[in-house]
Amino acid sequence: MSTKPTVLFVCVHNAGRSQMAAGWLKQLAGDTVQIWSAGSEPADHINPVAVEAMREVGIDISAETPKILTTDSVSRADVVITMGCGDTCPYFPGKRYEDWDLTDPAGQSLDVVRTVRDDIRDRIQTLVAELVPTRPTVDS
Repeated sequence: MSTKPTVLFVCVHNAGRSQMAAGWLKQLAGDTVQIWSAGSEPADHINPVAVEAMREVGIDISAETPKILTTDSVSRADVVITMGCGDTCPYFPGKRYEDWDLTDPAGQSLDVVRTVRDDIRDRIQTLVAELVPTRPTVDS
């Protein structure tokens, strides 16, 4: 691949699921993929329970900030992964879209968020294998 694929993770608040997904992809794919995340209605800050759940597996997302979803970011991404943003996501023909049905970590216990975190990890491992086939996967 001559250029790095760009993956955009989108959820409503860009405070939990999409941030955890971006953290996992950075951890598992390194600099072989360009990673963006955004929300249709960004929160003021990252969900502290999501930060804690990711910290438990050695991934620090505490410095991230929720960002607004733009039509431009969708148009420039190669892969758009939505997590509950529904019809607010712009659609561009020719893009690869996936919709991941994940529990929203907002207001959930750490145990629930751990389950979401691990589900995201499994999906990211599959994504990395598809986008960067020579990249080894990490055993959980």
